[in-house]
Amino acid sequence: MDIYKINDIAELIEGNSYVGRGIVIGKTADGTKAATAYFIMGRSANSRNRVFTERDGAVYTEPFDASKVEDPSLIIYAAIREYENNLIVTNGDQTDTVYDGLKSGIGFHKALATREFEPDEPNLTPRISGMLTFDDGDFTYSMSILKSIDSEGTDCARYGFDYPAKAGLGHFIHTYVCDGNPIPTFQGEPERVAIPDSIDEFTGKLWNALDADNKISLYVRYIDLKTGEAENRLVNKNQ
Repeated sequence: MDIYKINDIAELIEGNSYVGRGIVIGKTADGTKAATAYFIMGRSANSRNRVFTERDGAVYTEPFDASKVEDPSLIIYAAIREYENNLIVTNGDQTDTVYDGLKSGIGFHKALATREFEPDEPNLTPRISGMLTFDDGDFTYSMSILKSIDSEGTDCARYGFDYPAKAGLGHFIHTYVCDGNPIPTFQGEPERVAIPDSIDEFTGKLWNALDADNKISLYVRYIDLKTGEAENRLVNKNQ
């Protein structure tokens, strides 16, 4: 087993009907851009009734058809927000927890220490989070997963990861291993994946690899490390 292998993200996803929600963070192969991606999938009608929208640099999940919303508590939230030189991306309302934590000076990991997995028995979906911090023409990034320590949800296990940005390397964390009942949650460290130079190549690779029935939305952002200019791609299955 090569622990330093950098995987093609499509090969990790293709043929897997349900990896849930996923976050990717890394640096392009040419070393000039920071990259992040966030996607959502869904099995229920309530989960599938969503789109991504972008407002003032932030990305939100919103209902596609507001009349069909059953329970907005775990499916409607700000997925991506900026605070000063930080870009936050998460799979739930802990985006706001991190944002407020940065404002109060306690940082990414300490802010998330106040949260736990989602209360959606029997799945007890993990909360996954990431943050890019830009400084002096480069960046570092952090990732986190908060998950139940057992099948009963008696307590929360918290895992945090911090990375230097390396050209061509990214890390991928997702909520589930595969489909199931209950759905098995993600295991181990974030997976090492290749980050291509082209945002269109990366967007297409991710979107096409996700299961056609269960994929809902994808957002990808590339940020030029020299100029700070951002390039975005937003894909919604519901139009």
